[in-house]
Amino acid sequence: MERIFGTYYIETPYDPEKAAAVLAGEQSSGTFVAVPGETEELKQRFAARVEDIALLETVDLSAIPGAVSSTGKYHRAKVKVSWSIENFGYNLPVMISTLQGNLYEITQFTGLKLMDIELPESFGEQFRGPEFGISGCRQLTGVAERPLIGTIIKPSIGLTIEDTAAMVKTLAEAGIDFIKDDELLSSSANSRFEDRVAGIMDVINRHADKTGKKVMYAFNLSGEIDEMLSRYETIFKHGGTCAMISINSVGLSAVKKICDQRQLAIHAHRNGWGMLTRHPLLGIDFRAYQKIWRLAGVDQLHVNGIKNKFWETDDSVVNSIEACLTPLFDQKNVIPVVSSGQWGGQAFETWRRTQTQDLLYMAGGGIMAHPMGAAAGVTALQQAWTAAVDSLTLEEAAAAYPEFAKSVEKFGKK
Repeated sequence: MERIFGTYYIETPYDPEKAAAVLAGEQSSGTFVAVPGETEELKQRFAARVEDIALLETVDLSAIPGAVSSTGKYHRAKVKVSWSIENFGYNLPVMISTLQGNLYEITQFTGLKLMDIELPESFGEQFRGPEFGISGCRQLTGVAERPLIGTIIKPSIGLTIEDTAAMVKTLAEAGIDFIKDDELLSSSANSRFEDRVAGIMDVINRHADKTGKKVMYAFNLSGEIDEMLSRYETIFKHGGTCAMISINSVGLSAVKKICDQRQLAIHAHRNGWGMLTRHPLLGIDFRAYQKIWRLAGVDQLHVNGIKNKFWETDDSVVNSIEACLTPLFDQKNVIPVVSSGQWGGQAFETWRRTQTQDLLYMAGGGIMAHPMGAAAGVTALQQAWTAAVDSLTLEEAAAAYPEFAKSVEKFGKK
């Protein structure tokens, strides 16, 4: 019978083998005490197994609250645990409850993080994954090789529909590939969702009729499930190509329901990600996280950016990009969304570290606050990526491209 494997980074004041056995028992057939009915036959079929334990360092202070060590020592280890697919079948919410449920509350652990998930081949047959992925998003935007260049409407909330539409017109005429709502906006007092879709798509459709290039706009349809389905239909009816969902806010089943419609590319915004992973010994690593959402069917997934404005390290960002570009079964790869305090200057290091242009490269302030205006901000990002791939230095690019030079003056010391 097929099995699902979870790899954890743990810390415990006890013997790591015994702590791992508690995890396996609590998250399958066992509990804190033997109960009638937990026969050897039942355990053989449904109990989780501890497959491997790799001991790491021992420390003097616990990472998070839990059982207090009698020796003052806390042991860290990598632990691999497996479950039979019979336990939950292809039910993703129950799988998550198993791999990420009450085990975080178990007192034997003073640190626990889900680092990776290994799924059997049958998951690739059961779940279709992204409908569009990298190749589909390239086709929808007409961008064959370079990164898709995108931006976020700023201010995040408060603009009228008319102001937003005027901004979209400027950006479209500048050659932008992708624009999205901020996660703080879905339907506000002066920007009702249905009216905003109509106003913005009128601009985008007119531009497409004139030029042949259709800008991808990700409308934030996050809300209750029925509301999201209605908003999805509104986007599609007006000729839109993309919907945005705050995936941590609406939940796995809601995201999958929207992805299952398979008519629009799905831009997955991971706002709230920090509370799931920021502590090195609590939560979930991006390697495991991105597999869950790819199974659900998202096409675009945020990964933060090089020298970002948040806490995440460049190494973590690079690892996240690589995870998105690593094949999962025979599904389409999700496109990594590089964002957070980006401007053209980070393109050079992004290219050097990843050697890929299969990215949606997003700049909010880096475009909207360009000294020569938003149109020049778009041009500057395009210039930066051209220069980076052509092996120019940042200084050489500034000498060659006036719009990028102004970006360097404005953002280079931030």
